[in-house]
Amino acid sequence: MVTVSPSLQHLWQRGCDFLGADTAIMGGAMSWISERQLVSALSGNGAFGTLACGSMTPDQLRIEIRATKALTSKNFGVNIITMHPEADALIDVCLKEKVSHIVLAGGFPAAPDIARIKEGGAKVLCFAPTSALGKKLVRMGVDALIIEGAEAGGHIGSVSTSVLAQEILPEIRDVPVFVAGGIGRGEAIVSYMEAGAAGVQLGTRFVCANESIAHKNFKNAFIHASARDAVPTVQIDGRFPVIPVRALANEGSKKFMAKQREVIARFECGGLTREEAQLEIEHFWAGALRRAVIDGDIKTGSVMAGQSVGMVKKEQPVAEILADLVAQAEKALENRGYKWMRDAEFGIRGMKMPKGISDLKMPKGFMDIKMPKGIKDIKMPKKLFPSKP
Repeated sequence: MVTVSPSLQHLWQRGCDFLGADTAIMGGAMSWISERQLVSALSGNGAFGTLACGSMTPDQLRIEIRATKALTSKNFGVNIITMHPEADALIDVCLKEKVSHIVLAGGFPAAPDIARIKEGGAKVLCFAPTSALGKKLVRMGVDALIIEGAEAGGHIGSVSTSVLAQEILPEIRDVPVFVAGGIGRGEAIVSYMEAGAAGVQLGTRFVCANESIAHKNFKNAFIHASARDAVPTVQIDGRFPVIPVRALANEGSKKFMAKQREVIARFECGGLTREEAQLEIEHFWAGALRRAVIDGDIKTGSVMAGQSVGMVKKEQPVAEILADLVAQAEKALENRGYKWMRDAEFGIRGMKMPKGISDLKMPKGFMDIKMPKGIKDIKMPKKLFPSKP
């Protein structure tokens, strides 16, 4: 259980209400990492965990949902890739298992899917890469949006989190908007919520949680990495597009560059068709994330990480990570003067009245005093009261 001040509660109340959680902190869905252990730990400690469905079959997803529910009674979500060949069946599993929230990712969702999820009783969250698409998603009926900047780990877009937030948060108020990408401290959480976000989504920060099943080598790579080590994959030739993936640079990154050059050379010599060349490039990373996360191959595997990896200093329990984030957020609010303003609104919490003041009696006839004519027209000075007590 996370305890927060009225100031912080006021800022993220909308996000908490939407998620049904004590905090408005979502755990990003990370393939092979966001499974029952980490998800249940996040939800059980006041945040909101999200299962990464990835390439699971419907039966595998059903097992994972039930296993997660056995570990926590709190809400959690499931992230489904819209391009998954069995996406419809995966949605059916979520609805039958009474999952409270479904995140549609990896492509623009179909309107019938959104409608079916809502009719099934679950809330729908979708990623909005632009303000225009975000507004379209709202018109299609999504219940909340996630905006994720290029600082995030894994598959990324080209626009930074801060720019996306400035483009989208002032424009979309009809539904809660959660900000993701490069967030690793509570001060950033506060800043985005002050700008209009209902909450945030963090992934990289939770990779080194004690409850994370990531291999020790994978966690150590995070702990020793800096923000500048998390770089996107490079596309060599525009004829063969490469979806940018942010990960820690390693031998695998260098081999991928060499692979692209080799495939392009074979294509130009007539040894491969364009389609064959594209497929060979795309298949280079097949299974690479699992090798890194589960097997610990951090040299040739894909060590997907966001730029906030530099803020991951050690392995910690989820509860401790959340406590750190909340403490940082509270300190940021206190430095802004929120503590005085919000506490005043909530009844000057903690202020002690002088002894005996409650026994003071007002002079007889005090309530009958009439104010001089025209007193209402008097204008008070703008700075009558100090900024702090």
